[in-house]
Amino acid sequence: MKKQYRVCKNYEFSAILKEKRFYACPSFVIYVRPREKEYARVGISVGKKLGNAVVRNKIKRQVRMMVDEIFDFTEKFDTIIIVRPKYHEENYGNNKKGLERLKKKVKIV
Repeated sequence: MKKQYRVCKNYEFSAILKEKRFYACPSFVIYVRPREKEYARVGISVGKKLGNAVVRNKIKRQVRMMVDEIFDFTEKFDTIIIVRPKYHEENYGNNKKGLERLKKKVKIV
């Protein structure tokens, strides 16, 4: 995922979360905010309940790979993906399918 497609700043995360438009599944919660720019951006948040720093970084790498495969970044949305503790109970394929379903819900609305 290229740097320009990432939400990095804390105030950007806060603005997207404040919008309160979200979609959820057992492994993920997605917060969405409309954007006027020409490309979408994605931010990933992994809480401390999921493990130590090594485990959380591994989860972020996996989610980044899912985002690269699922998103085409032509949407007009900023997105925050919050990983839930149920992420560990599923394998990579099932987690990816769950994220795909959430992205389709965002497109519908």
